[in-house]
Amino acid sequence: QALTERGCGSGERMAAVLREIEAEVQRRKQLVHQSAERKAIISQCYKRKHSEVYTLQDSFLAPDFLEIVRYCMSPDANVHGLLRYTESFSDKRIYRLPVFTEEFCRSFIEELENFEQSDMPKGRPNSMNNYGVLLNELGMDENFITPLREKYLRPITALLYPDLGGACLDSHKAFVVKYSLHEDLDLGSHYDNAEVTLNVSLGKDFTEGNLYFGDFRQDPSPVPKYIEVEHVGTQGLLHRGGQIHGALPIASGERWNLIIWLRSSAIRNQLCPMCDQKPQLVEAEGFGDGFTETSEDDVPETVDLCSVW
Repeated sequence: QALTERGCGSGERMAAVLREIEAEVQRRKQLVHQSAERKAIISQCYKRKHSEVYTLQDSFLAPDFLEIVRYCMSPDANVHGLLRYTESFSDKRIYRLPVFTEEFCRSFIEELENFEQSDMPKGRPNSMNNYGVLLNELGMDENFITPLREKYLRPITALLYPDLGGACLDSHKAFVVKYSLHEDLDLGSHYDNAEVTLNVSLGKDFTEGNLYFGDFRQDPSPVPKYIEVEHVGTQGLLHRGGQIHGALPIASGERWNLIIWLRSSAIRNQLCPMCDQKPQLVEAEGFGDGFTETSEDDVPETVDLCSVW
């Protein structure tokens, strides 16, 4: 029915689209195994340039960000008090806040460029971005992204997004995307496989390339009404994963963005954020896109992911 509504009326056209979907299903089933193979090779063979950036330290974080976290962990913290520390946009629950120091961003980009120039195997960050790095393959999940989510981001999202599982974000997917004039220039309208997304501008020098945001749970077709938000270096934007958004083309320079899809199994076990239905679960390894067989399991050794069938 969904395909028919999108123009696949004839039998020949329907058959062609179904073949394309089947090929994509099989490709996605292999992603986790291919990623594990790349991670093993990188772990054994890659020579790091800045080993210190792989373990999160308070010195990497902007003093104002640490102040925000301290406030959120105080006994009398509330969302109205938190908003004094952040910049909000419209009524779309989009918030800008400082995250990293300039020194860390420079070292991090140098490390990413070092990896990019190496002969190590590399996976695409997602189905829309062609240039960037999957941070779990680089070995940054355990000692950087996980503590960032658990210790620093979760107190903030607990106040800003309680309805989206902000207090129980128990998994993530983290990657860096790169935009430049001879590679990816922009990013079309889409929404994320996440309850909450953090998007941090790491640098470098670039012009234009604002982000735009439409409505929550809007069809990812060309957005008729949206707001533009400037991406500021070292600062991050927090928004709902289901918020339709995209990136306008950069006019010059090069931009690196850290994206963290923050996920709550307690929320997505009830309703898949991608298909908007009760998820059908199949066994998977790792985080499994944030789905778990039972929401009571804190960190299960084997978790489930939403079936694409």
